[in-house]
Amino acid sequence: MPIDPQSQRVLDQDPGFGDDFDPAKTTVQAVRRTLDERQRALAGTGPQVARVEDRDIPGPAGRIPVRIYWPAEAPEPAGIYVYLHSGGYIAYGIETADPGCRVIANAAGCIVVSVAYRLAPEAKFPAAVDDCFAAVQWSAAAGTELGAAKARLAVGGESCGGAMASVVSMLARDAGGPALARSLCAAR
Repeated sequence: MPIDPQSQRVLDQDPGFGDDFDPAKTTVQAVRRTLDERQRALAGTGPQVARVEDRDIPGPAGRIPVRIYWPAEAPEPAGIYVYLHSGGYIAYGIETADPGCRVIANAAGCIVVSVAYRLAPEAKFPAAVDDCFAAVQWSAAAGTELGAAKARLAVGGESCGGAMASVVSMLARDAGGPALARSLCAAR
């Protein structure tokens, strides 16, 4: 059966499609580089937003890098959405999530906090979940400073980021906060 033409166009844009890349025969770092290159080539640059800021926030094992996006046309952003990237727990980060976070900030009219949680296999479970929960706690506390309606906090992600958003939501529930307006999980 022939492949759908729209699917073929996407595959044609993938710089590694059809090559002999075998993740089982290389290092984790090489897999990350390849996956990151492919993701950036497919995703493009994303739309303009009002402002983007990189910060390091406190985490359970040191500083956690985050990238914060303010929407282009929302003078009073509706709230904060903590975005947890995909990547099978071993790849991707705030650079590969950048185009999508820009889209989310503008479309939802909210501030997006993209989290560069620690990756496996170097960081063993539950390191990534701990980082993500710390980022949600920080975002709740920093809401006013960031210019958001403090009571409007959401967490979400796609693929493994969505799974972590579910876990973080349960951690917030069990810890008595921070209160989450939404938890969003998307498959990829």
